[in-house]
Amino acid sequence: MTNYLDFEKPLADIEGKAEELRAMGRQNEDMDVEKEAKALDDKAAKMLDDLYKDLTPWRKCQVARHPDRPHCKDYIEALFDEYTPLAGDRNFADDHSVMGGLARLDGVPVMVIGHEKGHDTKTRIERNFGMARPEGYRKAIRLMELAHKFNLPVITLVDTPGAYPGKGAEERGQSEAIARSTQKCLEIGVPLISVIIGEGGSGGAVAFATANKVAMLEHSIYSVISPEGCASILWKDAEKMREAAEALRLTAQDLHKLGVCDVIISEPKGGAQRARDQVIKKVGTQLSKMLKDLSKQDSAALIKARRKKYLDLGKKGLAA
Repeated sequence: MTNYLDFEKPLADIEGKAEELRAMGRQNEDMDVEKEAKALDDKAAKMLDDLYKDLTPWRKCQVARHPDRPHCKDYIEALFDEYTPLAGDRNFADDHSVMGGLARLDGVPVMVIGHEKGHDTKTRIERNFGMARPEGYRKAIRLMELAHKFNLPVITLVDTPGAYPGKGAEERGQSEAIARSTQKCLEIGVPLISVIIGEGGSGGAVAFATANKVAMLEHSIYSVISPEGCASILWKDAEKMREAAEALRLTAQDLHKLGVCDVIISEPKGGAQRARDQVIKKVGTQLSKMLKDLSKQDSAALIKARRKKYLDLGKKGLAA
């Protein structure tokens, strides 16, 4: 069953009618419905093209959050061989919203870490909707330290609304854990590559994405706060999220201009959820390319380039 976003409702009607016609044809073989169904398909394809030709920032937020987009687990299963999960922060608990472990990408040993949102009600609750607690960030720190020790490149897959803001998380040092994870990203002497595959929300995303190279899927977003949160603070009205999304400059295209994002990975019309395998393959190709480029640099050069990248961001932003 296809999940449609609110701005896709007209498209849902057309595609639904085409499917109804084909269902009638399957029930009654004497009915020739293919011609009419094909006409509806063509109309739907044109509408899809029109809808996605020039998405507003708010609509990009909706696409980035689409429940059918491939998540971290899907990328790991499709792109990495010999994935061996590593659990726990060796301090408090294992945070199921953060996946991580040893794996191979095209035969190259790597450490892969990412946020996992889950795909149905049960797994979304188990994964806390991709919102990590302090133990999730401390697990990431542990895995990055392990990667540094054994000279393994680190790949992070970012997809989170933000760090979990619950009372228990704050009591266990949420902000400190995020800060230390960000610091660890800057310290490790191995290639660090990050891909924003959906939402890159607030410090919860920065803690994984302070990387040598940051790639973003075409309809992914990356910002200091969600549009709803921004609207609630600035206008005391969460319904002004459209205006907030415009002001935040959170799209891959805006962030590429600002230098935050190094590479934009294209998505098919309708978003990654309409061609999951194709998008996952594109991400894998880009990861291999970036890993190959970074593997030519030694530890000192990697750390220096990573620090310079982030120190220079404000300068480029002011120039833009």
